[in-house]
Amino acid sequence: MVNLTKIYTRTGDKGQTRLSDNSVASKTDARVAAYGDVDEANSSIGVALAQGIEGPIAEALKLIQNELFDVGADLSTPVVSDPEWPPLRIEQASIDRLERWCDEFGEPLPNLRSFILPGGTPASAQLHVCRTLVRRAERSAWQAVAAYGTEPGTRAEPGGLNVAAITYLNRLSDLLFIMARACNEGNDILWIPGTDREKPTR
Repeated sequence: MVNLTKIYTRTGDKGQTRLSDNSVASKTDARVAAYGDVDEANSSIGVALAQGIEGPIAEALKLIQNELFDVGADLSTPVVSDPEWPPLRIEQASIDRLERWCDEFGEPLPNLRSFILPGGTPASAQLHVCRTLVRRAERSAWQAVAAYGTEPGTRAEPGGLNVAAITYLNRLSDLLFIMARACNEGNDILWIPGTDREKPTR
């Protein structure tokens, strides 16, 4: 249970913070950057919902916002072999649900014949912002894997990351792309390669 009685603590004034296992990390640590990017993506989804999205997409996004807190908790908890308390981890069922939503929201949309430009309705444009922020969070998480790996920690080395949390981010970016298209009702703004350049004759 979370019990926040005071928002400022002064404990981060020296450039350090604590991970979910209470270990100390630099605020420039790759793991901290990853869950910070997840937090930014979550905030951006809140802006998308404020654009008036309704119905099944809104309900899905509200659940996703809760799960992104789980992702952040997962990324901030180093993997250990035998934890004293079961950590909050992303599980395959959550990834499977994202994939089902990809199929559900994508099925009515026309096939793409070009890449699309972010834009259209305010909701669609904001969902494209969400998509790119989630992609960045995914890249940051892989940078943390490059630093810490994915294996359980030892006395000498801190634990790695749970790959399922990163897979979740990958699927979520795909889903947000589909949701952005759905909010434009299939009226995609297509990329025109070369735009105003002279077209080749052959």
